[in-house]
Order: sequence, then C-alpha cells, then structure tokens
Amino acid sequence: MTPPPPATAASGPAPGRRVWYAAYASNMCLDRFTSYLAGGRPVGAARTYPGCRDARPPERAVPVLLPGQLYFALESAVWTGGCGLYDPLDPGEMPARAYLLSAGQFSDIAAQETARPPGTDLDLTGVLADGRARLGPGRYETLLCAGWLDGLPVLTFTAPWRRTEAEPNRPSAGYLRQLARGLREGHGWSAGRIAAYLGSRPGAAGAWLPADLEGLLGPAGRPAPGAPASGPAAPARPVRKIPGQVP
Repeated sequence: MTPPPPATAASGPAPGRRVWYAAYASNMCLDRFTSYLAGGRPVGAARTYPGCRDARPPERAVPVLLPGQLYFALESAVWTGGCGLYDPLDPGEMPARAYLLSAGQFSDIAAQETARPPGTDLDLTGVLADGRARLGPGRYETLLCAGWLDGLPVLTFTAPWRRTEAEPNRPSAGYLRQLARGLREGHGWSAGRIAAYLGSRPGAAGAWLPADLEGLLGPAGRPAPGAPASGPAAPARPVRKIPGQVP
C-alpha cells in the first residue's frame, strides 16, 4: 500500500488529478454505473441521469474491502425501498468496487447522487486532509476518504449520521439485484455468499431471508461454471483491503 502524500498536497480537482471512487451499492454494477458516466436510465430505475462532463469509462476497476458496514435505510427515489448507506465506524468490513476516475468525474457523480446538475468541481481539500467533509445534511452529502490505494485517495459518500441513528428500511428486489450483480462482477461471489451477505445487512435482515434472496437474484447471482452452489467463487483479481482513516 502506497502511503498518502503529505497534507500540503491535498487540494481540489486539478487537471490530471485522479481518485478512486468506492461504490458499495448499486454502482458496483458497471452497467448501472455507466449511466452516471455517459447518461441514461438504468433498467428498473425511476431516474434518467445526465452523465458526467467526461463520459470516459473508468481507467481501472478493482474489488476492495472498506472498514465498516452497509445498511439500508430511508426511501430510495430511484428503486423504492431502503437505500444503501455506509457506516465506516461500524465493526467489520464492507465489499466495494473502486473505480479509478478523474476528480471531475467524481464531482459529477456526487452531484447526480444528490439530484444536482453536474458541472461543478468539488473542493476535496477537507476530505483529503481530515477524512470526512460534509457538503450538506442529505443522505449522500458526506464525503469520506476511506484510505489510500496505490498512492491515490479512495473516496465515497454517505449520510452524516451513524447506522444506529437511522430507522432500517427493507430494500426492494430490483435494488438488491443490482447489488448482487455488482458483487458478482467485482468480487466473483457465488449466489449463496451474495444472499447470505445481503440478507444479513441491517434493513434487509429479517425482511429478506437468504433462501428467498438466492432465488430472487437469478442469473445475476449464479456461480460461475464449476463453482459451488454456496461459498465464494474465485474472484477475477485479488481483493485490496483499504485501511480506515475516517474519524
């Protein structure tokens, strides 16, 4: 793991600056994420996205594990049901998919997550220096730097509150299918492992049984040929663990 640059190097977007965007919910699925980059409406979604100023695909996509936990709360305007949120201070590790992007692309993605028009570069000074920066009170308006990968910051966004302060809410079937596809694509997980993981997340636990989830996921969660019906399938590439730095 390459250590982070000194604090004096932290700044907002500049030509050539790159960051990792750690997607932990539906954007783990590359088809879904492409709607944020190039614009369009994902299958099953209720929103059309304008896309980024720079519509190029990610330079790289790698599976990562972030410290903390995924949970479902509030109401998704795109999928209905609970939306995926991240508490970096919860014990455990959360699978995610890190995309290597320009800082401008990350800024436009963050804007679209909060239903704002893309086109304004975020000042990343605060989140790079402190690990956390609050843009507003909303569900995806708190920027986090989960750590550093290959000398570049691993950024994501979530709500400003802790998981225990939110009322859990059952996620929809369509939303869970997107998460399942992302876990399959990015981490190579089997249907059984995906169902066990999603079925144990706060908001889904007790509302979705793992057996029901495994049937619900269908082709998105089926193991690769030769993989067991339960347990992990071999991922396409090594999973990178990101050491936490969020205060």
